[in-house]
Amino acid sequence: MAGEPVRIDDPSDPRIAGFVSIRERDLTGRDGLFIAEGTVVLRMLGSAQAMTNGFACEAVLLLESRLAGLADVLSLFGPNVPVYIASAGVFDAVAGFNMHRGVLALGRKPTPEAGAALLGGLPETSLVLVGCGLSNHDNVGSIFRNAAAFGADAVFLDETSCDPLYRKAIRVSVGSVLSVPFSRGLGAQAMLQGLAAAGFEIWGLSPRGTVPVAAIPAARRIALVLGTEGEGLPASILSAFRTARIPQRPGLDSLNVATASGIALYQIALAMGRID
Repeated sequence: MAGEPVRIDDPSDPRIAGFVSIRERDLTGRDGLFIAEGTVVLRMLGSAQAMTNGFACEAVLLLESRLAGLADVLSLFGPNVPVYIASAGVFDAVAGFNMHRGVLALGRKPTPEAGAALLGGLPETSLVLVGCGLSNHDNVGSIFRNAAAFGADAVFLDETSCDPLYRKAIRVSVGSVLSVPFSRGLGAQAMLQGLAAAGFEIWGLSPRGTVPVAAIPAARRIALVLGTEGEGLPASILSAFRTARIPQRPGLDSLNVATASGIALYQIALAMGRID
């Protein structure tokens, strides 16, 4: 159980400095820390910490009226995790805007070494997503939610993709960023070469793909590659690996990348026998 709640009456109290002006801090970074927002995400953070997958909770900040209903969630955290409560006025002054959810946690990211070791720890039969140049946090959050729904073993993001531990991405993912293993930071080509060397059948998703996604054959290891909105995957990737498309009515260029990831994951998970 997390520590006994401590009341905060001053928004400038140094004990809650990590929660101050969260929108601005989202843009500048938190030196290895991140903000988790909402009851569902807080529960996911508690579960992630219990699984010792590299995530840790530094502190929890609650609107005082939310405390009574969160006892079961707070029980997921150890006694060394401080819990702070505040009135609505103080809470909003700390956050920098109206925070009607009234539930925030300050989490610590896994070490970069944990991400770098991800490929070597994947099971013999694996389905993974690869993101190249994914810069929209809503899309990245939705992609993680789809990955969790269809049983993807991991998500690999290249160095130009946004941080999935940005507050909004975590919220949109409904906490799935905290449960689906991921790695971020390598260049796209190096990342894909590593996956190919590890026995993955690599398929780039593109409106110009050579086969429908439903025709992708089941394999022991499959990596589905997603490109950024608008430009899609670069020609160097499309020419180096097999490609698939999602058939659709004429007149539209493509689907939203998060929507496309859900459709493609469903088809591939079905082919691999991961879902009924």
